[in-house]
Amino acid sequence: MRIKIWFLLIIAFNCSFIVHPQTVDKLSNEQRTWLLKAIRHKKNGWIYLHIEGTPKERGFQHGFLLANEINDALHVMKSVWEYQTATKWSWAVARAGEMFTSKIDPENITEIDGIVEGMKTHNFSTTRDEIVAYNGWKELLWYWWPTVKDTISPNTPVPIQESCSAFIATGNMTTDGKIVLGHNTWDDYCIPVYNIIIDISPSSGNKILMQSAAGHIHSGTDFFITSAGIIGAETTIGGFFPFNPDGAPEFSRVRRAMQDAHSIEEWCEIMKKGNSGAYANSWLIGDINTNEIARLELGLKYVGFEKKSNGYFSGSNIADDLNILRKETTINETDIRNSNIARKVRWEQLMKEYTGKIDVEKGKEMLSDHYDTFLGVLKPDSRTICGHVELDDQTYGILEPFRPIGAYDGKVVNSVMAKNMTFEARWGSSCGMPFDAKKFLSDHPQFSWMKGLIKDRPTQPWTVFNSGETK
Repeated sequence: MRIKIWFLLIIAFNCSFIVHPQTVDKLSNEQRTWLLKAIRHKKNGWIYLHIEGTPKERGFQHGFLLANEINDALHVMKSVWEYQTATKWSWAVARAGEMFTSKIDPENITEIDGIVEGMKTHNFSTTRDEIVAYNGWKELLWYWWPTVKDTISPNTPVPIQESCSAFIATGNMTTDGKIVLGHNTWDDYCIPVYNIIIDISPSSGNKILMQSAAGHIHSGTDFFITSAGIIGAETTIGGFFPFNPDGAPEFSRVRRAMQDAHSIEEWCEIMKKGNSGAYANSWLIGDINTNEIARLELGLKYVGFEKKSNGYFSGSNIADDLNILRKETTINETDIRNSNIARKVRWEQLMKEYTGKIDVEKGKEMLSDHYDTFLGVLKPDSRTICGHVELDDQTYGILEPFRPIGAYDGKVVNSVMAKNMTFEARWGSSCGMPFDAKKFLSDHPQFSWMKGLIKDRPTQPWTVFNSGETK
């Protein structure tokens, strides 16, 4: 009994949630030892999770300490999948198992198995294939599903790939000549919540500090820093269509790149190996050891790569490489009614205005920008870097009117912060504008199917996160 009380006190100290004594009874002595290394706490809308050790230890810590959040996320993903495809989530899980599971490296699979085991101690039933499907849901819904939907559910809408705004700058662009990286994530507000900051200290490989979702072994939003000095973010290449089902899942490759790479080139080579075309992104990568930055545009057949020590790269869901743009996307790169084109133009304007002035504070300012380059006005909508599609009636646009999608966070880091494994993040939206789910659904009943899936996002402050923090 004393051992149980002592263990509960340690868990209460390390974590911002209550562990039921009956749950503790189920744990082996080995599992209890694993949990003493892990930390969970809440801060300004985020949940911070520190995990460490072997793949099995890390996975168990993750699954145990985020069990409720993972279970909620699986419920949301099941609801979204079944509404958008008119097929069962169990069917998608089986397909993911067939396509993805055997192609995931042993370390990542072991970590996934640990997540499943950790959840089961809380009586949440899931499987390896379900966690694989959940980690690869963008690959399933955005890339694989369009290749088969016309034979199964022909009236299913084509998924929107408007995701994220980002920049990376160095040399003559920044105040100290070193790297500054900024990113905000765009997605449907009903998708599983990416409000997890995961601090990973693996038994082998680089330490990683990244934004993620509960139950993910990768970032998903793809904002990360590593102890090797590699930092990165991405924006999805819009209108991308090729997919190779024989390739390895992107989420497994990017986790390996973060944990194993020690240079920009090595990071990119890991990403290219086994590329399936799924979750095709423009990757903005920096090396704080050399202050070089690069952009990897990873299509399927075509790859674009540039590296520089002076200048910047931006991302707004449009490919710069002409082979990818012309042969692997459906995007018209001059139609400024499009969100991705309008934001690309705005990035060019901002970078010209802030040449030599970019630092962390300017990064926050740019990520919060509400200037619409098509209308020529300051107005938060679908074409602004801090996106608010939910406010846009699309009178002049080409997206779905008032769809609850947009920028729901902001993150920024510079070389000095990255060296100390630190970054700043804001949950809710880059600009701080709150989102009231109940009011939104009342005003826009066409989205009533999302009731219970979308959540309020109140105004939150910019918050500093560090690797190894305890509270």
